[in-house]
Amino acid sequence: MHFLAPWAFFFAAVLPVVVLFYLLKRRRVVRLISSTVLWQKFIADTQASAPFQKLRHNWLLILQLLLLLLAILALSRPYFFGRTSGGKLQVVILDASASMQSTDVAPSRFEYARGEALKLVDAMHDDDQMVLLQAGSNTEVKQSATSGKSALRRAIQGSAAVDTPTRLQEALKLAETLIQNNPTAEIHLFSDGAIPSLDEFENSGLPLVYHQVGVRSENLGITSLDVRPNPENPAQRAIFASVSNYSTNAHEAQLELRQDGELIEVKVLKMRPRESSPQVFIASQDTDAVLSVHLTGQDDLSVDNQASVVSVLPRPIKVLLLSQGNQLLSKALRVAPNVTLSEASIVPETDEKFDLVVLDNMTPLNMPSGNLLAIHVVQPNWFESVGTLESPPIVDWKSSHPLLRFVNFDNVQIAECLLVKTPTWAASIVDSPQTGLILAGELGRQRIVWIGFDPLQSTWPLRISFPIFIANAIDWLNPASINASQLSIQAGTPFRLALTEQVTEASIRMPGGAVRKLEVNSDKGEIVFGDTAKNGTYHLFGGTNEVIFCVNLLDERESDTTPKPEIKFGEYAKADSTTLRRANLEFWRWFAAACLAVLMLEWWYYHRRTV
Repeated sequence: MHFLAPWAFFFAAVLPVVVLFYLLKRRRVVRLISSTVLWQKFIADTQASAPFQKLRHNWLLILQLLLLLLAILALSRPYFFGRTSGGKLQVVILDASASMQSTDVAPSRFEYARGEALKLVDAMHDDDQMVLLQAGSNTEVKQSATSGKSALRRAIQGSAAVDTPTRLQEALKLAETLIQNNPTAEIHLFSDGAIPSLDEFENSGLPLVYHQVGVRSENLGITSLDVRPNPENPAQRAIFASVSNYSTNAHEAQLELRQDGELIEVKVLKMRPRESSPQVFIASQDTDAVLSVHLTGQDDLSVDNQASVVSVLPRPIKVLLLSQGNQLLSKALRVAPNVTLSEASIVPETDEKFDLVVLDNMTPLNMPSGNLLAIHVVQPNWFESVGTLESPPIVDWKSSHPLLRFVNFDNVQIAECLLVKTPTWAASIVDSPQTGLILAGELGRQRIVWIGFDPLQSTWPLRISFPIFIANAIDWLNPASINASQLSIQAGTPFRLALTEQVTEASIRMPGGAVRKLEVNSDKGEIVFGDTAKNGTYHLFGGTNEVIFCVNLLDERESDTTPKPEIKFGEYAKADSTTLRRANLEFWRWFAAACLAVLMLEWWYYHRRTV
């Protein structure tokens, strides 16, 4: 135990004085007092016969000494778990992601976290400092390092949860920078643990204090939404939605489909605990429209109960195939929907513009400027070095990538492939141990899919996955599809609109109806809007055009509101949850209360004897 005011112990010098008064024999006079219970034995002593007397057992003396001792302890301000000197830096990170809006803790997890952070502010020394960071899709410095408690309280009260996933890496990197060369500094994270992998901090040794928020997971959420042409009737649209039950109880809910706000269909869902249910809607669509799904039911988190997508009707795509007569590839391209195919052995001298160029074992001197599907093509501008590799085994492929939808490479054998190092502009989606076999990425504003082997020197064209992949590639490389995919983004992701005309001013209507003006820099050739922390439908007005885009959560990690008791940093390092505790927990109030309790005890005892 430590004391903030140890000088108060000088008052202990009056303790012997109290005892001295009980050693003296006193001349008594009649006085009216409130209680005589403890004075009865002295009524007979009306006159002192000697200056001193033998000290006898006296409850009044004991009570007075006890009261005085408790008062001295209260004045000395004792505390535990504190520090006798201040100057400590604390970096507080408030997780403001979508899952923190869960109401399993009243009124919400985020409000509870703010209250706990305010307690941390109250426990600061005068020379302590605190930094407040708000972590959502981006990290926001709500308050730089300060000792001012009023400024910190305003910053905490001014924080608010958003509809975005958590990207905690940025916040921890910033916090790590702030506490460098400060061995006593601490990082306090208030979160429910719904965060991505933090493997990069495994060896950082962060002094992280994790304050877990939340007590249960009682939530149903929409985790994916996509719209495509109906395979059985291309004139219709197929809407694919996935609903997950992350609670430990069975739930019944309804899933509604709306087109431009008009109710189209309702499905009744009966979901078991921890179950995911894919749902498919079929809708007729004559023009581009906004399709929305809404989940009804009682749960703790509402932000993931609705999602929307802009459904753009398919448009024809002009494809140029540069090949030496690959009939299998030509046939796969022709059967893809909405494809107008032109074939040539050299780049044609024509002004006709193609949406997509397929290079089959050909590297023209002047590369096309449009999107490319390059098969077994060596392009020095793409790779640092190129070699060859015989009989590469396929060990992995990213089935979540749009190019590999319904595609697998089981029993696919390759005779030879190009050996390259994956460039920074691309990602490998099909791998062998030594090299990436299929790469996809964007170089400048040109999308490229690169296949590092000749399909005719493999068993791939004999598999159904080959034409499916070609159809996926056409859709992924189609400029119209690219524009459509950019109209549905995840909350917190900036929206970008390429300008096709001169635009001097623009505005945007937010989901709540508010209109905001946007600054437009025509030199950059695009409009960038970053305030997408709110789910819903946005209307962008630029010049004479109106562009509608949708913002959704669609994140399984955020919808799974199960509080995590620990945060892992890689395989071995972790931070266990802790209970918030004041840095200097003072006890003077308890000692003062004890004084009052002793007085009340004497009053009660007196009335008990006299009633």
